[in-house]
Amino acid sequence: MGERCRAALRVLVLQAAWALAGGQVRYSVPEEAEAGTVVGRLAQDLGLEAGEAEARRLRLVAQGRRASVEVSGASGALLVSSRLDREELCGKSAPCALRLEVLVERPLRVFHVELEVTDINDNAPIFPAARKNLSIAESSVPGSRFPLEGASDADIGSNAQLSYTLSPSEYFRIEEENSKSRSKSLFLVLTKSLDRETIPVHRLVLTASDGGRPSLTGTMELVITVVDANDNAPQFKQSVYNVHLPEDAIQGTLVAQMNATDLDEGTNRNVKYEIDTIIPPSASDLFSIDGNSGEIRLTGALDFEVVSLYDLNIKATDKGFPPLSGHCKVVLEVLDVNDNAPEVRVTSLSVPVSEDAAVGTVVALLSVSDRDSGANGRVRCWVWPASPFGLEATFAGSYSLVLREALDRERVSEYEVEVRAEDGGAPALRASRGLRVPVSDVNDNAPAFAQAVYTVLARENNAAGAELARLWARDPDEAGNGRVSYSVWEGGAAAASSSWSSWSSWSGAAGGGWRPASSYVSVDAESGRLWALQPLDYEELQVLQFEVRAVDAGEPPLCGNATVQLFVLDENDNAPALLPPAGSAPEAGGAAAEAARAAQAAGGSVSASDTLWAWAAWGAPAGQVVAKIRAVDADSGYNAWLRYELWEPRGKGPFRVGLYSGEVSTARALDEADGPRHRLLIVVRDHGEPARSATATLSVSLVEAAEAALAAAAGSSSSSSSRAAPGADAGAGAAGAATNVWLVVAICAVSSLFLLAVVLYGASRWAPRAAVLSGPGPTTLVCASEVGSWSYSQRHSRSLCVADGAAKSDLMVFSPNFPPPPPGAAPKDTQPEPSALLGTVSGASLVHFSVPSHPPSG
Repeated sequence: MGERCRAALRVLVLQAAWALAGGQVRYSVPEEAEAGTVVGRLAQDLGLEAGEAEARRLRLVAQGRRASVEVSGASGALLVSSRLDREELCGKSAPCALRLEVLVERPLRVFHVELEVTDINDNAPIFPAARKNLSIAESSVPGSRFPLEGASDADIGSNAQLSYTLSPSEYFRIEEENSKSRSKSLFLVLTKSLDRETIPVHRLVLTASDGGRPSLTGTMELVITVVDANDNAPQFKQSVYNVHLPEDAIQGTLVAQMNATDLDEGTNRNVKYEIDTIIPPSASDLFSIDGNSGEIRLTGALDFEVVSLYDLNIKATDKGFPPLSGHCKVVLEVLDVNDNAPEVRVTSLSVPVSEDAAVGTVVALLSVSDRDSGANGRVRCWVWPASPFGLEATFAGSYSLVLREALDRERVSEYEVEVRAEDGGAPALRASRGLRVPVSDVNDNAPAFAQAVYTVLARENNAAGAELARLWARDPDEAGNGRVSYSVWEGGAAAASSSWSSWSSWSGAAGGGWRPASSYVSVDAESGRLWALQPLDYEELQVLQFEVRAVDAGEPPLCGNATVQLFVLDENDNAPALLPPAGSAPEAGGAAAEAARAAQAAGGSVSASDTLWAWAAWGAPAGQVVAKIRAVDADSGYNAWLRYELWEPRGKGPFRVGLYSGEVSTARALDEADGPRHRLLIVVRDHGEPARSATATLSVSLVEAAEAALAAAAGSSSSSSSRAAPGADAGAGAAGAATNVWLVVAICAVSSLFLLAVVLYGASRWAPRAAVLSGPGPTTLVCASEVGSWSYSQRHSRSLCVADGAAKSDLMVFSPNFPPPPPGAAPKDTQPEPSALLGTVSGASLVHFSVPSHPPSG
């Protein structure tokens, strides 16, 4: 030890110089220097004369830490008083400088002396343990690396530069790797495949040597057990994880999330995590790891001034047999934090701000300061949100809050402004101050309706004063500027007439016209309630369009308009009205319509005052249209949808009426059993609720076909005459029609006799050469000609048949009206010969006939 001290004294170099900034003296002394070793001639270096050091009481001032040096009172030299251990004084910090204060009296002066304790190689490398047990699967491939915990050396500089050697082995070698961290990573590398059956255990010695002169060494025994099981060890994504945490991180903070994957299956891939080693070892209680999730969390408090770097060796072990492990290193660097946050103070505040204030108006004065210095004391300020206010710096630490954009109280009535300040520290600290800036109102908004057009539905016959709708206009201004009053704009309104005004020529309905809107509706000035001044009539007014104006109470007042479209909904308040039959005189139809209108105005059913007339021919087939009832309803929709019902006679009569067409037709073929005249009572109903109705009386006369045709022609001629000369006498027309009927009847009778004679002649001539089958039948023959139609009812009819039995549809025979045979006479005596019945029908069309398919029996 003495030899080393003497060698150190020989290389002692005194560095004594007055510092330009403040007269500081610097000395250097190696650690472990013996007590009494002269560090430097302090009195001389301070400019004191010989003997003056003792006279002026030159001495050291205690700094709270044992300095291990003292001042000689006689010589004024700085001496080593006790053992100097650099590792104890400064740890791993370099350089290791002790700051001393030297005091002299008469006059009193203080000098600063810096004593640097230099390192000597007095510490050998030390491994964490003298023995390290490793388990390596024999299936490990050459080149596999297994991390080892390196040795530590308390010295610094070259004295702490470690190199490693491994005892000779053909299976393993040692490898060092310089990572981005401050420490080296040490790996045991497999150079040859292992064979557990040949060498189950390998015992190696790992030697660590430092770079001192002379070099010091430390050793650790490696006991490597070759195991046979799992093929794949857990693998981390990275071999080194670099993590930064501030020193004020709280307990429970997540340091890192470890994730190792194992390519095996089953239990061999289930991984358990653990912290293998921690450097420095004293920090073992600062961190914990969750064995299942791999989360590394902080369990203690960090202190940058004590330890700024931690190395955590993490091991991930699977649950195979034998278990395999993967390793990685977590390098945690502790970051220094800023201690003082900025302060923001409001020195002046001018509120409220008018919404029409000019851009650039000063709202508040602020003062910002930070007790830190340097970058930590430089403060940056801003306003959040960034609009409509901004900050302008007036001078150092003072700011003005000014208006940058135009205000709108209706959009934002009050602003919560936050002035934020941030210093330049790392991490930066922030402070904020909130300001409430209300905005005062001006009348800059006109009332606005929620809709430009309002659609209002109202039923007709509503009560006067009934509420139709509520209109509301919004004025975002406040107080009087936002108080709204309503009124109907007297611009006029169009009264749309009903859809049946086209029948006004006979119904007397009034068309539409222009009337003031105020004659129909009114609006409450305060509430905007729209109400009717009188009952509405759909047939008079269908749509009413007008404008409602809203005016605020500001100065000057502002207004807004909205269009109201009032649609009147139809009620079933009109009964069907009968129309005159097609082709009738307009005057008669007008009279009937006036009667129907009068009845509708009275609120009851409407019935036609005149009976309608129609003619039908005897033998008319089923479905033949006899007449058509025409009616109209002043209402609309379902209320105007009409249906027709035959009210009298009830039961199965010869006539029926179309439910929606109003056509009166035959329900079956007419015969002589039906009377000559039928009175039909037809009810016309609408589909309203409740339904309204009108009745029509139709008188149908049954006549011969020719008479019916003549009557129809006469009716048509009569209607044409009526349209040409409305004042002609209807009685004269009827008499002429009757004369024409009898004339046609006479002509038909003569033709029939002639035809009968021809038939009898032909039948008597060709009877022996033709076989005719005949039989009785109740067929009714209906013949038609140019002058009309008539029907014959015969007891018997005959069909002409050829020898092969095929009927001839273009030939028909019918027998004259023979008197019934006398009692006891044979049928063959009473019936004419077949030959006498054969003939050709000409000059008429047979509308209906029957052809028996078999001869009658007997």
